[in-house]
Amino acid sequence: MYPTTRREEIVDDLHGTPVPDPYRWLEDPDSPDTKGWLVGQEELFRKQAGPQRFKERIAELLRSGSVGVPVWRGERNFFSRRTPDQEHAVYYVTEPDGTERVLIDPMAIDPSGLTTLDAVQPDKEGRLLAYQISVGGNEESVLYVMDVATGLPVEGPIDRCRYSPVAWLPGGEAFYYVRRLPATEVPENERQFHRRIYLHRVGTSTEDDVMIFGHGLKMTNYYGVSVSRDGRWLQVSAHEGTAPRNDLWIADLRTSELERPDLRVVQEDVDAQTGLLFGRDGRIYVHTDRDAPRARLCLADPDDPASWRDLIPQDPEAVLQDFAILDDLERPVMLVGWTRHAISEISVHDLETGERLGEVPTPGLGSIGGISERPEGGHEAWFGYTDNTRPPTIQRYDARTGETTLWAASPGAIEVPAVKTSQVVYTSKDGTQVRMLVIEPVDRDGPRPTILNGYGGFGISMTPGYSASVLTWVEQGGVYAIANLRGGGEEGEDWHRDGMLGNKQNVFDDFHAAAEHLIATGVTTAGQLGISGGSNGGLLVGAALTQRPELYAAVVCSAPLLDMVRYEQFGLGATWNVEYGSAADPEGFGWLWSYSPYHHVRDGVPYPATLFTVFQSDSRVHPLHAWKMCAALQHSTTSERPILLRNETEVGHGARSVSRSVNLSADTMTFLAKHTGL
Repeated sequence: MYPTTRREEIVDDLHGTPVPDPYRWLEDPDSPDTKGWLVGQEELFRKQAGPQRFKERIAELLRSGSVGVPVWRGERNFFSRRTPDQEHAVYYVTEPDGTERVLIDPMAIDPSGLTTLDAVQPDKEGRLLAYQISVGGNEESVLYVMDVATGLPVEGPIDRCRYSPVAWLPGGEAFYYVRRLPATEVPENERQFHRRIYLHRVGTSTEDDVMIFGHGLKMTNYYGVSVSRDGRWLQVSAHEGTAPRNDLWIADLRTSELERPDLRVVQEDVDAQTGLLFGRDGRIYVHTDRDAPRARLCLADPDDPASWRDLIPQDPEAVLQDFAILDDLERPVMLVGWTRHAISEISVHDLETGERLGEVPTPGLGSIGGISERPEGGHEAWFGYTDNTRPPTIQRYDARTGETTLWAASPGAIEVPAVKTSQVVYTSKDGTQVRMLVIEPVDRDGPRPTILNGYGGFGISMTPGYSASVLTWVEQGGVYAIANLRGGGEEGEDWHRDGMLGNKQNVFDDFHAAAEHLIATGVTTAGQLGISGGSNGGLLVGAALTQRPELYAAVVCSAPLLDMVRYEQFGLGATWNVEYGSAADPEGFGWLWSYSPYHHVRDGVPYPATLFTVFQSDSRVHPLHAWKMCAALQHSTTSERPILLRNETEVGHGARSVSRSVNLSADTMTFLAKHTGL
């Protein structure tokens, strides 16, 4: 049934442990053997996949389109919107008279749909726009600047700008940004790293850019940089990879040169994450989880930025996510965005004392994104809202009236199926209480084919959101469950740390317990239960299928990490050892070896039906993880249920066109339906 796949007798000795790696040859994507193997796997997938069952309905529900939160610069606002027939969202500017103009349309740049808009940043006056695009899913962003009034290019391309913030100085004559060192200056296997902060003056060659920060620091560092609205204060932060901590400095640009800012320490060698906002009132607002794993807001004086006092203390239940200041009022207020067990809410506080005054009305129990106010001050705020049945909308809050109104809706008119959503609490292996969102038909009667999804890593929260594929599944009579596992951020930083490094098994135990709860409460049965996850969630379902193969009927494992012994050697893996641990360290190796899915495939086990979906241009998680794991499972399983690989070219880990998203969702949903009985 399966393509012939050779096994090699490769065994490494790591800290006295023999580590077999029979499919290491699949790590080379350019070898003829790997290419031939992939052709065979593609033929097998197409033969087994069958017709896409849900494609038309998923596409129909995606015709809702989308809309983004506005960014205000003076009387102009900038926002994104995708209409029903567009492959990508388009970036617009609204002029003071209300006229909308297209600034960036990815399909106009590249009709193939392979170009994506990665980031945008208007300057402080709204006259220039910095934007970053990449091609084919590689996320290697190239930076450009355009004149907003004319749409004409001002400069670019500036390459090596992946994940670069752009911090404009007033007047639009210069900005700070992050750029990697040239490939000629670093070893070949380190080209993804070695970031630095530079000052760039618009209209000059990047050869003249001045490096202001990063020299001599760790190669895996990520840097943040911002400049206060008045141009006085520079803020620089440094994270070691994806570590949940950062160092932080500020400089007064009125008393030091732009090219040589005199940086003062705000936080250094502290195990916490902190960011600053320089207020219009001359105070520094400090958002931190230092001594507050659910986060708090503090105040500091620019003359003593390392000394803080609480303004909004830590909440015992909710996680503080975001805030905005509305000061064009008799009594200035602060809006504070929270998530309480993954559900968003906004509270209103006195700006001077922090006293809670009330709440901002929201449309329902869902997710709020990006509270935005006018940089020069005002009485209005805008925020995004979505939930499991509502496409994204933009809501406007007026602090003078206390009312929330719809400001912009997703542009497509669609009919959303009726579903029932509930949040349940279940008990994990060690007694920890974990929450799970369950979306099901209104009239469900008895156990139904169910998909259980999770992530559990990097402090990322799984919150409610509109999903065409989820709604399609439930409309057809299935159940969709999303578990808020440890390792995520749903309950704050302690929740994250309880699922990272040596605590990673907690994440898998939480997931198994979620499955057992769904079965015990009659939602589904083991024979009807499918699981899905991507990226770190792909690691999750990879561990789930090797640890508890009898508990799951079907698995969709997307862009996964699976060889946890060698993950640091590929893609951005070296930046994640602060989350997972390093195999170079004996203790870290012990953690990784205890669950690494590729190394826990056992001969003679009837594994669930498994579909790996990977993306050839993925520069974060190399597809080799899935290739090797697929080969191992095909060799070892005794089940008649298939082990398949869907290998897609010219896309990467993140953004993609709508049509490609529809095809991927249709293939995965068809597979899960077939093997759970939907």
